[in-house]
Amino acid sequence: MENPRVAGRDPEGRSYFSFASFEDPDGNCWLLQEITTRLPGRIDSAAATFNSVSDLSGGLRRAEAAHGEHEKHTGQRDANWPDWYAKYMVAEQAGTEMPQ
Repeated sequence: MENPRVAGRDPEGRSYFSFASFEDPDGNCWLLQEITTRLPGRIDSAAATFNSVSDLSGGLRRAEAAHGEHEKHTGQRDANWPDWYAKYMVAEQAGTEMPQ
């Protein structure tokens, strides 16, 4: 079977498609994979990270929109909105169930 990997980074810059391998002085073989954006469900649900101000503000905007729908559904103002936003943003990154 022919090795489907080619030299260099993935031409499309896709996450999970670029690899590098090497052998250390002790004879251990290492394979590295470039991951720039994790797939849903592959992020620790106890931690959320944002790579830029733009990523964070986008997450806040999506949480705001979803929270507006949540308040419409409950028919009342949610005084605990910061906790709801945090749960939403972590669940969105982790690919887990969104808050109700």
